[in-house]
Amino acid sequence: MKASRILVLHLTVSLALLAAWPLHTFAAQGIETGTFRLHKFEQVMGEEKYTIERTPTEITVTSAFEFTDRGTRVPLNAKLRTDSNLLPTSFSVIGDVARGATIDAAVDVSGDRIHTRLEKDSKDSPRPDKFFFISGYAPAVMQMMLMRYWESAGRPKKLQTFPTGEVTIDDRGADTFSVSGQSVKLERFGIAGLIWGRETLWMRDSQLAAIVTVDAEFDHFEAVAPDYQANLGEFVRIAGADGMAALAELSKNFRSTPSEGVTALTGATLVDGTGAPAVTDSVVLVRGGKIIAAGPRNKIAIPKDAKVIDLRGKTVVPGLWDMHAHFEQVEWGPIYLAAGVATVRDCGNEFEFITSVRDAIQGGRGVGPRLLLAGVVDGSGPIGLGVQRVDNPQQARDWVHKYHDAGFSQMKIYSSMKKENVAAVAAEAHRLGMTVTGHVPIGLTAYDVVSAGQDQINHISYILSIMDPDFGRLMREGNQAAALANLKQFDGKSAEAQKAIAFLQQHHTIIDPTIALYEIFMRTAKTPLVQFEPGVAKVAPQLAEPLKNLGGNPNNAEIREANFQAYLTCIRALHRAGTPVVVGTDQAVPGHSVHRTMELFVDAGFTPMEALQAATIVSARAMGIDKETGTIEAGKQADLVILGGNPLDNISNVRKTEQVMQVGVLFDCAALWKSAGFLP
Repeated sequence: MKASRILVLHLTVSLALLAAWPLHTFAAQGIETGTFRLHKFEQVMGEEKYTIERTPTEITVTSAFEFTDRGTRVPLNAKLRTDSNLLPTSFSVIGDVARGATIDAAVDVSGDRIHTRLEKDSKDSPRPDKFFFISGYAPAVMQMMLMRYWESAGRPKKLQTFPTGEVTIDDRGADTFSVSGQSVKLERFGIAGLIWGRETLWMRDSQLAAIVTVDAEFDHFEAVAPDYQANLGEFVRIAGADGMAALAELSKNFRSTPSEGVTALTGATLVDGTGAPAVTDSVVLVRGGKIIAAGPRNKIAIPKDAKVIDLRGKTVVPGLWDMHAHFEQVEWGPIYLAAGVATVRDCGNEFEFITSVRDAIQGGRGVGPRLLLAGVVDGSGPIGLGVQRVDNPQQARDWVHKYHDAGFSQMKIYSSMKKENVAAVAAEAHRLGMTVTGHVPIGLTAYDVVSAGQDQINHISYILSIMDPDFGRLMREGNQAAALANLKQFDGKSAEAQKAIAFLQQHHTIIDPTIALYEIFMRTAKTPLVQFEPGVAKVAPQLAEPLKNLGGNPNNAEIREANFQAYLTCIRALHRAGTPVVVGTDQAVPGHSVHRTMELFVDAGFTPMEALQAATIVSARAMGIDKETGTIEAGKQADLVILGGNPLDNISNVRKTEQVMQVGVLFDCAALWKSAGFLP
């Protein structure tokens, strides 16, 4: 907020605050008000209005925060009280922090104790000397007050927060922006501990200009003061590059320096991903980021000057893929590598953020897998996503060219597109050598989008809707008993199912089912998430609560269980017919859901080798780069994973990642997990 908008400062504001920040003026009644515009994927979705009221002894901050995300209202109200030195005395926050994610928390100081309530759980803690009350990324005004307190408290290295957590705030320098024709210098800070990973925010004196963060469902989220609205894209781009730079600094502790000569990986069981039998005593030779030989030890000569790494008792497999990533914060980089994922397809992101992150990884200025990008477009409507609108053929051509020129491999169709605009996107993308993936927009079917030129489909629900159209009709009619009976009879062998499979095969359509995410959302209250996804017990503390609350709805449990089994049946039927099915997570439990997807594919009838191939060579073929990667063969990129068990014996052994090699650089997986706040 511009200084001219802030009025006479109350004379009783503490000397500590006056020393920490340049003098501003406040209203005669001691009231400061302001607004932040709230964005998802850079689209304005709502606003936050706040009031800061000062008396000689107390500061009271109230916030009304609300946005609408794809038709779902997300309201949040919060109140913070502090003494005149900004030391908190009470805090309450109640409402939604994302679609389907709620919060109800309160904190109070009583003498030398702090009482916290988070949902129904309460506890008392000793009162530290320095602390602050805040809960997550929202509301934005609470982050502004956090920064004011941190400054007045002497910029402590770490600061305990309540109801949970501890934050670290780093001064990341300053950036100059053009604001209304004038150059404005803003201080940039990185904050870790409020969300999983780090946020980037900018301050001008004591006023918050912008925050680039993610919300409780890992989606890009930005809060921007109105004066800086035109600078949103710059904020997003800088945040991506700065986050990558911070990770690059950290990664020096757990990445190898590639040998100038040959590195020989010896003694491991080699599963090369081609479908060939495993080689029990193998050698893989790597030079310059490429595999120069791979096979049995008795058939490969190891150069005398090679750097030899003894891997006896281990298993080596190709680097894994996630074909449905949303790489919305830099911490996904080390997490993916820790899980053995060397390549991801990002299925829709903010243009400035994802290009800066991709370029940083490619340029050695960051840590993460190879990124292949799908540029998202959507039509206008109540559930429209982002700012990349395609409502006519010219807009289709414009966006395809923008993405193509920036090095994107694909276009992604979202849920509000019209059929004729899907066709326009596909035609221009194909003309430029790109392919098209995405959703089936509202009002259309998989038959419609594939006929319009869409090459791939994300989410198995769209396939069930054409293999078993009666289920959707019965649910829309409210006849749940008949819908349940229908699901229980579904075997993927009906005439409608066979028609759908034949159509998909005729058009060479590739399916990305995101089945691990469906398993989470469709689980019932009787099935704890950790029961089928042990990785949830290892996530960063800031992720534990949101993940615990995903799924588990006690309502309509029987129909949800039957629906999930029908999805597995769809995958089984597609696979048996030879339709390509790839491993994609759509986030879910970071890193671990790649492994869970492979386990679910085995449950659906894949052999362990076929599940491994779905996460390697089948995905590489789907993206047209199978000549470069996807298997461990001479001439291919040196992307591979060293496991503590053989996934051909038990597919769950793919979880036993110990080291990962990406383009010849070897990383320690335990250190990668820890760098993002996870347990190894």
